[in-house]
Amino acid sequence: MLPAIALFGITYVLMLTLTQYRPYIALASGLIFIATGMLPLDQIIPSIDFNVLLMIAGTMGLVSLFIESKMPSLLADLIMEKVPNVQMAAVALAVFAGVISAFVDNVATVLMVAPVALAICRNLGTNPVPFIIGIAVSSNLQGAATLVGDTTAIMLGSYADMSFMDFFWYKGRPSIFFAVELGAVLSALILAWLFRKEKAPIERRGQRTVVSDYVPTVLLCGTIVMLICASFLPVKPDITNGMICCSMMLVGLVYNYILRREIIAIKGPLKDIDFETIGLLVGLFLMIGGITAEGVIDAVVAVLAEVGGDNIFVLYTVIVWGSVLVSAFIDNIPYVATMLPVISGLAASIGIDPTVLFFGLLSGATLGGNCTPVGASANIAGIGILRKSGYEVKNADFMRIGIPFTFAAVVPAYIYIWLLYGGM
Repeated sequence: MLPAIALFGITYVLMLTLTQYRPYIALASGLIFIATGMLPLDQIIPSIDFNVLLMIAGTMGLVSLFIESKMPSLLADLIMEKVPNVQMAAVALAVFAGVISAFVDNVATVLMVAPVALAICRNLGTNPVPFIIGIAVSSNLQGAATLVGDTTAIMLGSYADMSFMDFFWYKGRPSIFFAVELGAVLSALILAWLFRKEKAPIERRGQRTVVSDYVPTVLLCGTIVMLICASFLPVKPDITNGMICCSMMLVGLVYNYILRREIIAIKGPLKDIDFETIGLLVGLFLMIGGITAEGVIDAVVAVLAEVGGDNIFVLYTVIVWGSVLVSAFIDNIPYVATMLPVISGLAASIGIDPTVLFFGLLSGATLGGNCTPVGASANIAGIGILRKSGYEVKNADFMRIGIPFTFAAVVPAYIYIWLLYGGM
């Protein structure tokens, strides 16, 4: 176990310090886990979340067509007409991303909204880095609001046999949706404060951008609708969301080729797929698979359980803030998958309803990823978009927004969940 912890720690230190080489560092570490046997050969494929990878690839290709159609520029024009200054533009984009992310995967949301932010920043001549970071962290926040918002929410819904409406009203009480929205309100105020110096007025343009083709927008909206509908299917393949995104991209590529009759109509969008981001995620998946196989996650879980003991409030507090800490550095999907049965067992052993612990786990694990640039797939996707546009994101740039945003979102949810479900 100790070699796995050492390799994992060294890898994260290198990724946080050598930001330009993150994909190569993560992949190299994943290969070391395999070569040393810490990640058994039969666990390589199960460790990789192909659904996320396919979804990123498909959405990036589709978003390339979306950008080419000039729709992001039109949306940017519409937003700039409604907000008075740069500060409010940044907050409006983050809130917009959060609303979408309550119903669509966080990564897909970032890939859809980021082009709008880039278009606005290009028109204003301002740095897009804080804009994209705000979009990413807001997307992560709202992922816990509904059953379809994030993989971790889907996992909890499946394990606890919760329906879509249970996230709004559960066991006769307002459910976790309202806890997330309380956090969203406070975190929006935090974003407004962080952007308080961006008071430059937005110049009103005389003419809105003319969209050249509405088909990519229809395909993108169709992807959202299909992702929502797929979430209601009781039985479906694990890569359903990824296949939806890739299928819609394929439709877009065929349409674009028919329209232009040039091979560049296909090659262009495919070149816009960020394979460095995909490589980084593959490396992270292998690393998490390695430390899981070595029992590191189980050991962390055991420590949390030992610290909590049989005091419900202490146990709840440890689970929430422990999940924030753990998810700041590792992908929350394997962590939540491991913790769900542990929480169920703990609740049974001390004779309590597990709901407060389940909701504490979901809120802490989902929001903890906002603390660091590599804590959530949406963060990685956003940084990848910035890198492709020629911007490098420093750790300090991300944490300046991510850490206060996280605490602003977690604290009200932490209080709300305990007050409503702590006495069950």
